Amino acid sequence: MFSELSITSNFTFLTGASHPEEYMDRAAVLGMEGIAIADDNSVAGIVRAHTQARVIRRKVQERLDWDAVYGLIGPPRPPHLPAAPLAFIYNAPRLIPAARLLFTDGPAVTVLPQTRNGWRNLCRIISKGRLAAKKGSCTLTLSDLEAFPEDLQLLIWPHAHHWHTGAGDWVEAVHRLTRRFAGKIHLLLRPHYDGQDMGRMQRLNDQAAKLGIPTIASAAPIMHNGNRRKLADVLTAVRTGTRVDNLGRAALLNAENRLRSATELAKHFPHDPEALVRTQALARTLTFSLDALRYEYPSEVTQAETPADRLRRLAYEGLNWRYPSGASDKVKGLLEHELTLISKLKYEPYFLTVRDIVAFARSRDILCQGRGSAANSVVCYCLGITSVSPEIGTMVFERFVSEARDEPPDIDVDFEHERREEVIQHIYKRYGRHRAGLCATVIHYRGKRAIREVGRAMGLSEDTISAMSSQLWGFFSTKGIEAERMAEIGLDANDRRLKQTLELVEEVQGFPRHLSQHVGGFIVTEGRLDELVPVENATMEDRTVICWDKDDIDTLGILKVDVLSLGMLTCIRKAFDLMNMHHRLSYTLATLPPEDPQTYDMLCRADSVGVFQVESRAQMNFLPRMKPRCFYDLVIEVAIIRPGPIQGDMVHPFIRRRNGEEQISFPSDALGDVLGKTLGVPLFQEQAMQIAIVGAGFTPDQADRLRRSLATFKKHGNVSEFRTLFLRGMLKNGYEADFAERCFSQIEGFGSYGFPESHAASFALLVYASAWIKCHHPGIFACALLNSQPMGFYAPAQIVRDAREHGVQVRPVCINASFWDNVMEPDEAGGLALRLGFRQIKGLSEEDATWMTAARGNGYTTVRDVWRKAGLHPLMIAKLAEADAFASLDIKRREALWEAKALAPGPTLPLFDGDIDGEAIFEPSAHLPDMTLGEDVVEDYVAMRLTLKAHPVALLREILTPEIHENH
Repeated sequence: MFSELSITSNFTFLTGASHPEEYMDRAAVLGMEGIAIADDNSVAGIVRAHTQARVIRRKVQERLDWDAVYGLIGPPRPPHLPAAPLAFIYNAPRLIPAARLLFTDGPAVTVLPQTRNGWRNLCRIISKGRLAAKKGSCTLTLSDLEAFPEDLQLLIWPHAHHWHTGAGDWVEAVHRLTRRFAGKIHLLLRPHYDGQDMGRMQRLNDQAAKLGIPTIASAAPIMHNGNRRKLADVLTAVRTGTRVDNLGRAALLNAENRLRSATELAKHFPHDPEALVRTQALARTLTFSLDALRYEYPSEVTQAETPADRLRRLAYEGLNWRYPSGASDKVKGLLEHELTLISKLKYEPYFLTVRDIVAFARSRDILCQGRGSAANSVVCYCLGITSVSPEIGTMVFERFVSEARDEPPDIDVDFEHERREEVIQHIYKRYGRHRAGLCATVIHYRGKRAIREVGRAMGLSEDTISAMSSQLWGFFSTKGIEAERMAEIGLDANDRRLKQTLELVEEVQGFPRHLSQHVGGFIVTEGRLDELVPVENATMEDRTVICWDKDDIDTLGILKVDVLSLGMLTCIRKAFDLMNMHHRLSYTLATLPPEDPQTYDMLCRADSVGVFQVESRAQMNFLPRMKPRCFYDLVIEVAIIRPGPIQGDMVHPFIRRRNGEEQISFPSDALGDVLGKTLGVPLFQEQAMQIAIVGAGFTPDQADRLRRSLATFKKHGNVSEFRTLFLRGMLKNGYEADFAERCFSQIEGFGSYGFPESHAASFALLVYASAWIKCHHPGIFACALLNSQPMGFYAPAQIVRDAREHGVQVRPVCINASFWDNVMEPDEAGGLALRLGFRQIKGLSEEDATWMTAARGNGYTTVRDVWRKAGLHPLMIAKLAEADAFASLDIKRREALWEAKALAPGPTLPLFDGDIDGEAIFEPSAHLPDMTLGEDVVEDYVAMRLTLKAHPVALLREILTPEIHENH
């Protein structure tokens, strides 16, 4: 058995040519005991290898269990057991966490933590280098390594090509490090495959003997298999900004830099076979596993209460608040049941953390709404995390807070998109930057990016690259670029360079390109975050991020709170403020009048422009067929018009059953309990899981893996791997083959996009809230929607037109009546009119608009008056003129623009100010031709992207329908 202790994966971006998972699979096939993924100044990829190691261990155990029951001779191997080489079937290699650190004043060093404390020190070292540089870079010195010496083993790279202080200076570094790392320093020997390895290794062995440090054998692979050599050269070309043809010495000499077994590697160490023995002996002292990183939650302990006591107190206080007339026995029973389970699993700190974040937002009048699997609970409802009563749904709390799975619950909280940064900074302030950070998002090579970068590296012309990109329809793959299509766009599909490029583009699909910042996934820890995972600066100021993405965090079971933004929450909060201001109505999401018939009537007419989630053309087409009449109908409405249910052919059967055109039937009573609320058609992820458990006999662990593969936008999820297991289970439980196939086809549809019921319920509340406001206060809804842009499907012009069709009087931008935001003002009939704000004018800043409204006093009388009082730059005044903002002063657009152009850009002297005693000589007034209606409409769209004067098509009505025009 042998362990490789220094592997470079593709998380050393644009260098490594294999995924961490591929190394783990290859190590299993080669019969290796362990491997260390050691990327440059990073541990970003090791969780992927750790996850794959778990998968391999599970498959090995399944095979061992099978052999224990049936022996080597027995029934045929079940299809779900691995059909791989024998070594893979029985070998599960161990992941050894590591990193290769690059120093500005010393050689590269592979650092291997022996214990949890060693991992803590490694993370601190990497964090120090990352925080000292801009995002994506790392600046380390040997003193940074020396500051954290405990429980670390060091492998010195004697000839690091990136170190420019001389090949022999690594000896000085060893002398220096020995003072802090005595007995923990090793010299890494690796073959270069250039014909000079024997002499080079002998010299290094002699030097190591003089220094008194042992040698370690390593292949130092950058790819799991030699067939990745071409891709490795392409990645080097992309990294260096050159073509493959011009790489020169930067290109690999051969395909030998691959993962090797002990037998293969021993051939390169005939002079020092003990190096392999020492390597394995060292590997067995490295006992740290990523599994030890779990449960680093903030304790949320206060002086007076334990987390359990505080959660119970807050939950029961919320119960009285949510149910002022008294909660039912069912709700009380659910609450007690959930609290007991949470206490048993010690998840109280998680719920308290989310509750405190939500409480802060509400204290600042920031509208927020929780969603997620665990959010559909009485506890979250009572804590104020969500505004949807869990009685509406059909979920069971244990499905997502499970004692069997032993993983943290999942709660996402949406905040107003304009004010989410306040919440983010509050989290940093409360927990400290040493305890809180945002997750990363791994940017992968997909479709057009892959074609563009690989094509340039291969020397293709920009025209050829553009032509190939234009034929790409799928997002994830280039397999759609077929020979016939290539010929249509003038490319020779048989061209050797072109074929090679397409092969490499397909090979690089899914490779990590770089790390970006997650939209809002926060990880919060009890201790220092940089002792759990390295921390680095984000691109945005005052933010720090970690190197693991949300999938990695989920794998390790580490607390994550998604602090997300949602434009509709901004809109609803602004609408609530306007209703309070003008109508003295005080509403929250939880106190809106429920089940309003007029609101459902409006939705049944597909009158849903601007309404959350149901404003698309597909939803507008579906609403009259669905005819929603209650809140749960909206839950289904949100979930059903998604790629998953559509591809799974669930929409039409559901509608036929709802309209009585098809009989509602269930193949068994057990599945009837699962699918009853959705008329026998699976629409939610939870139902897919329950079908697998109830119908196909999946274990909770298998169902959980199915759920993960159904996750939204899962990069590597593959539902099809469960197909055979599912079909066999359904047939075994007495279901017909056709039904089983149809069920799995529907479940497989969720692989594209499946929606959990808990998410759908939370979103449905926002659907109802936005629809209710639009139905009863269309002017206020339009005003709030315009003030929350950009968001949604519709441009301001469409929002304004829809408001006018609902009887709202919309008034134009006015230099004396408008503010930055759109506002509601009294109209002549005692109602409210919508006054467009300066924010609708392209190119005008909020600062200029605020200054202008503050300086206008009793009002402006001329164009020059705005310039003199507000001190606005003439360019900004010209933008006001172009938007016809001076119309209320009886100054036409052209005249206002003419005057604006005559203003000097700098300050004027009093002698030449036109308002002093009338002595200044003004330019004679120009006689400008009046603008036609068509010109006015065009200029409105140029300046504001909307007009109140006429619909553009109305100007063409005479041409489009001449016969109607003649009759009139």
